[in-house]
Amino acid sequence: MKTKSKVSNSFIYFFGAFGGILFGYDIGVMTGALPFLREDWGINSGFIIGLITSSVMLGAIFGGILAGRLSDKLGRRKMILISAIIFVVGSILSGIAPHNGNYFLIISRVILGLAVGAASALVPAYMSEMAPAKLRGQLSGLNQTMIVSGMLLSYIVDFLLRDLPIELGWRLMLSIAAVPAIILFLGVLKLPESPRFLIKNGKFEEAKNVLMNLRKTKQVDVELEEIRSTIITESKVTTNNTLSTLFNSKYKYLVVAGLGVAAFQQFQGANAIFYYIPLIVEQATGNSASSALLWPIIQGVILVLGSLLFIWIADKFNRRTLLMLGGTVMGLSFILPTIINVIMPNANPIIIVIFLSIYVAFYSFTWAPLTWVIVGEIFPLSIRGLASGAASSLNWLGSFLVGLLFPIMTAFFPQEIVFAIFGIICILGVVFVKKCVPESRGKTLEEIEKFSGPESKVNLKNVNVERS
Repeated sequence: MKTKSKVSNSFIYFFGAFGGILFGYDIGVMTGALPFLREDWGINSGFIIGLITSSVMLGAIFGGILAGRLSDKLGRRKMILISAIIFVVGSILSGIAPHNGNYFLIISRVILGLAVGAASALVPAYMSEMAPAKLRGQLSGLNQTMIVSGMLLSYIVDFLLRDLPIELGWRLMLSIAAVPAIILFLGVLKLPESPRFLIKNGKFEEAKNVLMNLRKTKQVDVELEEIRSTIITESKVTTNNTLSTLFNSKYKYLVVAGLGVAAFQQFQGANAIFYYIPLIVEQATGNSASSALLWPIIQGVILVLGSLLFIWIADKFNRRTLLMLGGTVMGLSFILPTIINVIMPNANPIIIVIFLSIYVAFYSFTWAPLTWVIVGEIFPLSIRGLASGAASSLNWLGSFLVGLLFPIMTAFFPQEIVFAIFGIICILGVVFVKKCVPESRGKTLEEIEKFSGPESKVNLKNVNVERS
């Protein structure tokens, strides 16, 4: 008989992924706040604009790696709680930045970024460890739905506050993130810890109780034994892990695959659209950026619909197939406007915005959610926290560089050329997936771990183990 659960499975999965709301809100909020901040403080420097925008990602680089290390010691749940507190502090500090206080705002957003980076590392690891194998894609995809819902929420908030006095509007846009952070903290207080983390730390009975509330009774003992067997095997070879051991271990094939996907997701240029779409529309059409705040909402709706589509198809199609399809269409969406501009110099400039919408649509149900699914499931348990943190930090490094360099690049080159560069990177990402990323759909985390070297590459790509 199942132990009576203190909270429902739905509650666990919902609040397990809720950190994505904050992750998404803080990614998206500067899209609308920036035009008003720029006007309020009279900021004209592309470097300062890029630094204010990307400072969250700078903090996220360190937040991801720190959270990854600490979650292996303190637990996924406790670290999510700590992240929620940092979310609150960073949001409030950003909203009360003194006038013309560029560096105060930058430091505040770096602090906020620590929490954003932590959430990006912790949520996928927690969700993958709580989810059964056959639903892991769908439930991990819930994280992406939360992220893009947070982005859409930020776009709507920006739009609704656009008519407030300039000096007040952007401050409220930034500080409102404290509200969902408090909700996250209260919800996570009721969540159980990951059973894999509990077993790894000798809390077998507690882990069994958690699994009894998450799985059918007949599945519990089998999964417990799989997890325990894997931990025993790892304990014989595992030492004090450092970043260097990720690439020196027998798992380096899986590590390279996970880190590579995380890096490509950002260097493909998606966040250039998310951070700067009003400025992109301004440059393409000549209309002011502050009057283009409807475009982020359209973009946000596309992202949410795409994430819901992914939840529906997540465990119906192979991860690699979706990544290669998405990367190909995304690359063409960036490259084709440049070709059209060469052939038809007088083409309607709105064409680039239409192609960017196509990019966002395919990104929304392929690379956006699948990156975090793969990060959550491909790393072995002995290094999962550390490797997830490294993947998150690498992802955020790419996001930081894109956010910082995009306004500088567009000051020297036409937008079409800049996006064409991102398009080439998208195509290179497709090649990387084809050559280096194993197929993991339908396999337990323990099964994935068995395929830890290049000699197993073919087997892991071609053999699909379906679990009930």
